Amino acid sequence: MSAPELLASYWTICGAAEPHTEREYSPFGLRDRAASASRAGFTGLGIWHADLAHLRGKHSLPEMRQILADHGIRHLELEFLIDWFVDGDRRKASDITRRMLLESAAALGARHIKVGDFFKSPAPMSKLIDEFAKLCGEAREHGTRIVFEFMPFSRIETLPEMIELATSAAQPNGGICVDLWHVVKLGIPFEAVAAIPKPYLMSIELNDGYLESPPGMDLVTETTCHRAFCGEGEFDVRGFVDTLRRVYPGPWGIEALNKAQRAWPLEELTTRAYATTRAMFRE
Repeated sequence: MSAPELLASYWTICGAAEPHTEREYSPFGLRDRAASASRAGFTGLGIWHADLAHLRGKHSLPEMRQILADHGIRHLELEFLIDWFVDGDRRKASDITRRMLLESAAALGARHIKVGDFFKSPAPMSKLIDEFAKLCGEAREHGTRIVFEFMPFSRIETLPEMIELATSAAQPNGGICVDLWHVVKLGIPFEAVAAIPKPYLMSIELNDGYLESPPGMDLVTETTCHRAFCGEGEFDVRGFVDTLRRVYPGPWGIEALNKAQRAWPLEELTTRAYATTRAMFRE
C-alpha cells in the first residue's frame, strides 16, 4: 500500500488553546503551524472556527491560501459548525459561523467542513436530513464537502442514525466523519464502521485513550483533556487502521486533545503526532 497522507487536526497541534472557552484560538501562527507540520511529514492541516476568525484578522484569505501552498498543505479541514438545524438565537449565531466557514472554504480550497452537535439538541430526523441537505447544497456552491461527526454528546450518536442521515440526504458532497475515540466510547465494532456505504465515508480521525473512563472522570473532560497519541493508550489503533484502510484511502486525521500537551513546543507536537500516527500503518 502507498504511504498514508496524514492531516494534523486543529486540536492536536494548537498548543495553549482551551476547548469551550473564549480562548479557542492558537498562540501559534498559521505560517509556523504549516511549516512545522510539513517538516514533520503532514500534508493536511485543520483550523477551528474561532482560530479561523482570529487568523482572518491577521491575514487575507489569499495570503492564508498561499501560506498553506508554500508548505505543501494539500488537505485543509475547517471545523466546527453546530446549531445548524435548530431555531432561534442559537441558529442566528450558527448562521454567522456558517457564512464564515463557507466563504473561507471556497477561498482556501478546503477539503471539507466538519459539523455536528455537542448538546444532544432535540430535533426530528426529518428536520436533520432536510437541514443537512441544504447545508450540503450551500457547500457545493462553495466547492467543498460537509462531514457530520457523530459522538456520544450528539443528537446522532448511533451508526445506523448516522448512515440514515447521510443516505437520506443523498448529497454527493455530504458524508460522515468517523473519530476513533467516539467509535470506542460508543462500542461500535470496527467492521461496522468499514461497512458504511463507501461514498459517504469521507473523513477518519485517529487517536488513543482509555477503554473505560477513569473513576470520577466525565466524558467531556476525558475527550477534551485526556486523549492520547496513537499507540500511547489502550485502543486497538492498528486494528482499526487495518480494517478501515481496506475501504478508506485517506487523508487520515490525528485528533488528540490533551491538557498536558498544550504546554508543549509546536515542533514537539507535530513531530510526535506524525511519528506515532505513521507507526499505526503497516507496510
